[in-house]
Amino acid sequence: MLDLSEEQRLLVDETQRLAENEFADRAFTWEGEGYPEENIELLADRGFLGINLPTEYGGGGMSEFDVALQIETIGRVCPDTAAAIYGQSMVAPRAIDMFGSEWAKEHYLPKVTSGELSVAIGISEPEAGSDSRNMTTTVEEADDGELYLNGEKTWVSNVPESDAAVIWAKFPEGLGTVIMEFDQPGVEIHQHHTNMHGETQTQFYMEDVHVPEERVLVRGPEALKQQLKALNWERCGSSMLANSISLNAFDKAIEYAQQREQFDQPIGDFQGIRWKVADMAKQIEGARTLTYRAALSGGGEDDAPDRLAASLAKLSTSETVERVVSEALQIHGANGYQQGHPLEYLYRLARGRRIAAGTDEIMKNNIADVVFEEGLPRTL
Repeated sequence: MLDLSEEQRLLVDETQRLAENEFADRAFTWEGEGYPEENIELLADRGFLGINLPTEYGGGGMSEFDVALQIETIGRVCPDTAAAIYGQSMVAPRAIDMFGSEWAKEHYLPKVTSGELSVAIGISEPEAGSDSRNMTTTVEEADDGELYLNGEKTWVSNVPESDAAVIWAKFPEGLGTVIMEFDQPGVEIHQHHTNMHGETQTQFYMEDVHVPEERVLVRGPEALKQQLKALNWERCGSSMLANSISLNAFDKAIEYAQQREQFDQPIGDFQGIRWKVADMAKQIEGARTLTYRAALSGGGEDDAPDRLAASLAKLSTSETVERVVSEALQIHGANGYQQGHPLEYLYRLARGRRIAAGTDEIMKNNIADVVFEEGLPRTL
């Protein structure tokens, strides 16, 4: 058992009560095709949205480890709500908190924590996914000294629900990030795609979109290093979400194995099922441990998780969630394989974790880079 503080145990208990009492009946009704707006509004009303953001902007002033506990607890009941918390705690708003001007923090973060505003993140382009060097989106200075954004982004999640996005782009001196609002002149939504789990992902163009200086997050020689810090937080958040999906599937598998009878006994009494359950438990606990370690490695002067810890957590949780959900579906047999069954949805949802926030292959490269240069730590 984790040695949680009294405040953390209260967070888990209150979040669990809220999820079971308010979210359970609506769980698995969105399935990627909508946004759990009612749940997000309720979380905001209870002060449970953006709990890791500063209190002066309406956040809880808590840690990313606390967000891990929150996402796990809610995701065991409603994975779509957990995904929304991940997006508004660990991705674009976290980057604004880390690098934004005082104006940007005051303008955006209180609206995020109140549930009024969502912020997406735009990194991928048609010819630039993992390879940011091929990114063609640019921010350039015009003759009047103002900055203008040009380019396109694709596979961007949550655009229909978002008012703004953190955009990765090339400045003359290298990569940087800016905040763009979707209602600005020059922003054109090109098309919406529907991915495997039913989520809408968007491609949009930007033509001479004005970027006020206060909406520039990072630029300059150290910008890439700074962006990677924010990306490591996103990878931690992705790990938290993956663990919540694993736990949701695991809980359903346990319940089904105890209730479903074959050959005059619950299928959970058969050794084949029990071994599956044991392997699933081992994998989940290993993935959770790596995630907690990564989250706890952040903060302090650097305000970012360790690259090795974040990459290990992301890789482990992404692989684990696919295996666990697959085995949970196997335990359910034909029942779990039907469209509309929670396990069928979780199976599609889980597969995306091996791609989003950094593919398995990129995580392996990150791990190898650190290990060849520094080796593994002598102590945990």
